[in-house]
Amino acid sequence: MSKDIVLAFSGGLDTSFCVPYLQERGWAVHTVFADTGGVDAEERAFIEQRAAELGVASHVTIDGGPAIWSGFVKPFVWAGEGYQGQYPLLVSDRYLIVEAALKRADELGCKVIAHGCTGMGNDQVRFDLAVKALGDYEIVAPIREIQKEHTEVRAYEQKYLEDRGFGVRAKQKAYTINENLLGLTMSGGEIDRWQAPGEGAVGWCKPRAQWPSEALKVTITFENGEAVALNGEAIAGHVLLAKLNGLFAQYGVGRGLYTGDTTIGLKGRIIFEAPGLIALLTAHRALEEAVLTKQQNRFKPEVARKWVELVYEGFFHDPLKTDLEAFLASSQSTVNGEVVLETSGGVVNAVAVNSPHILNAKGATYAQAADWGVAEAEGFIKLFGMSSTLWAEINRKN
Repeated sequence: MSKDIVLAFSGGLDTSFCVPYLQERGWAVHTVFADTGGVDAEERAFIEQRAAELGVASHVTIDGGPAIWSGFVKPFVWAGEGYQGQYPLLVSDRYLIVEAALKRADELGCKVIAHGCTGMGNDQVRFDLAVKALGDYEIVAPIREIQKEHTEVRAYEQKYLEDRGFGVRAKQKAYTINENLLGLTMSGGEIDRWQAPGEGAVGWCKPRAQWPSEALKVTITFENGEAVALNGEAIAGHVLLAKLNGLFAQYGVGRGLYTGDTTIGLKGRIIFEAPGLIALLTAHRALEEAVLTKQQNRFKPEVARKWVELVYEGFFHDPLKTDLEAFLASSQSTVNGEVVLETSGGVVNAVAVNSPHILNAKGATYAQAADWGVAEAEGFIKLFGMSSTLWAEINRKN
């Protein structure tokens, strides 16, 4: 009898390969697609059709939008930092995918989980550590297994599928593409060869020639650091982010070419596109900088960088992450108000901030007016710079 196994499935090259590979080794493959918001209805239908075409034992699609908003987007925006100052952690839906796969496994009474991660990348670390943190399951990773015998893994996968009568979409032959509510990443081809991206390396973001002629303005409302309304309309967070993706992608906002230090030690080079997330981060930071104290604004990035590192490297369920989130949540109690974003293309700016918590001094405005005098200013400067001034006086060469 076939043994049951649950496969986290996206319909792409790697997970499509996994199905016949596992079937030929005696597994009854049950696929789970966690729709974390990066696909339209047509693509969602393709994924379900792909699973049926491959002959899976069962297939389920799970709506992961609300979970990815509450489990990742909220604390990530609170943190406000990209990995190595750039990358907005678009792979973080992996943890929600694991949870969806494990839920399906529990429904089936199955204790074996499979994924399509390669042995060269970071996702294998995220998947495996998340599974291990959430229960006692066996992990099967077909792509890692074939790497023992095949160096050109993608070419082998393509031939394997084609030999069995399963087509491979043209874009999948050239690039590895991941899409979710957070954004899109693309690697492979000339990107991996440290060359300029080719004409086919396009995602959501429109090129400059296609940007609208009229500037875009939107207003985002925050409560306790969480975006709760767009242009005055209260909507669920994952819906709000999807709307921001659609609006700002038309203006090419949020596209970057990034090289980073991966968990496994290799240099990773990708194109990323995160129009909505970059817009959200810009708005939140503008509001936060106006309402937090100087000490909060100075210290908070240190906590944020550690939180980001934990999530990037697979420690999504480490207790330190929970501890850091407690601090981040505490810092958001006064992050309330509205921010107006504007873009004419490429870059988005926060052009107006309105909040009852802005730290305005009643009698002073920076570089314009003050309710203190010359003597107070000179006394402050003297005491504030005392150490450096003394050093200069004592060590000054005559």
